[in-house]
Amino acid sequence: MIEIVIIGVILFFILFYSKKIDREQFIKDSDVIIKMLKEDDYDFLVRAKYGEDVEPDKLFQKRITNALTIFVVVLFIFLTNLTILNVVLSVVVAYLIFKSQYSSLKKYYKKHLHDIDIMLPYYLKGLEILIQHYTVPVALARSIEDAPDIFKPGLKEMIAKIDAGDSSIDPYMEFANQYPVRDSMRMMRLLYRLGLGDQEKKQERLLMFSRTVSSLQNKAREQKYKERLQHMESQTMIMLVATGAGVMVIILFAMLFTFQTM
Repeated sequence: MIEIVIIGVILFFILFYSKKIDREQFIKDSDVIIKMLKEDDYDFLVRAKYGEDVEPDKLFQKRITNALTIFVVVLFIFLTNLTILNVVLSVVVAYLIFKSQYSSLKKYYKKHLHDIDIMLPYYLKGLEILIQHYTVPVALARSIEDAPDIFKPGLKEMIAKIDAGDSSIDPYMEFANQYPVRDSMRMMRLLYRLGLGDQEKKQERLLMFSRTVSSLQNKAREQKYKERLQHMESQTMIMLVATGAGVMVIILFAMLFTFQTM
């Protein structure tokens, strides 16, 4: 029974890989299964790394194709000794390959959280200027063009939910969760409150928002200065070590030359 299933899988793969079966059409027909396999934040992570011009669905299709390829290759390796354990092992290997790109995207995003932490206050400062002339949702929409690329996917998702009628704090909190850096939760709460109340309260809240943004900018400048100072100190230490090692080598060669001439 297992052998029949495996042969069927291999034949399907051969037809799939030789394009006898339309890959895109097959994947579209399997849309429900694909939605179950695709991670909730996959599209966001793809756009955060590669920009807005990349199509996440095509990359996801490639992930599925690669996983199926590995599954069949591993099955071929075990073809002379086909057991349930080997089939399970093939599935596990294919699953790990399938998850590898997602893990890579997560690592890239976490690695760049520091850059996000530095950029966020400057983005919020530009947003503050827009809020003085527009409502918060309109200001957010207008801020996208000049926002850092890594913020654009999250901003578009937040604006889409607000435009769809979600007037709660949830879209703002989801944005903060996507960019979990210093004070992001607090800033999104302040931003949400800016859209509430009359004009007088808006001015009070805008003043509070402005002070908080200025404080974050100062922290970002201090962080940049500290990092620059640490970089200079490390470069100076490397230069001193290299210079000291060079002097020691010269002295050693001089001593050896002196001993040889004596």
